[in-house]
Amino acid sequence: MSEQKKIRRALVTGGSGAIGAAICKRLAAAGCYVYVHANTRLAQAQAVAQEILEEGGVAEAIAFDVADAAAAGAAIEQMLGGGPIQVLVNNAGIHDDAVMPGMRPEQWSRVIDVSLNGFFNVTQPLLMPMIGTRWGRIINLSSVAAITGNRGQANYAAAKAGLHGATKSLAMEVASRNITVNVIAPGVIATPMSEGAFSKEMVANMVPMKRAGTPEEVAALAGFLASEDAAYISGQVISVNGGMI
Repeated sequence: MSEQKKIRRALVTGGSGAIGAAICKRLAAAGCYVYVHANTRLAQAQAVAQEILEEGGVAEAIAFDVADAAAAGAAIEQMLGGGPIQVLVNNAGIHDDAVMPGMRPEQWSRVIDVSLNGFFNVTQPLLMPMIGTRWGRIINLSSVAAITGNRGQANYAAAKAGLHGATKSLAMEVASRNITVNVIAPGVIATPMSEGAFSKEMVANMVPMKRAGTPEEVAALAGFLASEDAAYISGQVISVNGGMI
């Protein structure tokens, strides 16, 4: 059986959150064996994995801190014992908002550690096994804030904008191995986290489509980018934002 016909193994970091869970379900529906990652919210990741199993897919939950290189390395080594990961979605990220004049050093460092250093800690050890299969999809979740900036989010915007440069560079490095690397940059998405931050009036003023997006709309793009149909799309930053920019 060719590698392309075997079940592909996928890792979605931050899979316990609303967007991550939607992506996990989308990839499972496409036939992937999905590792649903969480940091502290293992129970939520297990619930997502169980839902996938009940729908006829295959998934399991895994927990580690992406910002902890040793912990990430140990978890990844265990995953690789079952074979290469060929679909990687770097979705883990945190907010710790403050205007920069009042931002504490630890607010800056922790947000950078999770979104940017976490990307390296997870992606780098998966690359050589992925390269060996001569097929792969790496999808990095960013934000409209990384493109436009946003008051109170210099740390978050910096971390996510860093992903854009890393994505474009890595895309060049692995293109000859049939591996694509892209960014999805969502705008206002209806999640438990965003509901407290954006009123309907604010969303209507900010978004030309006058509504928040859904996690499933982000997941639809992730599913496409992870598919064979997206084989010639790499090094791109694709926004899902209802026409904001």
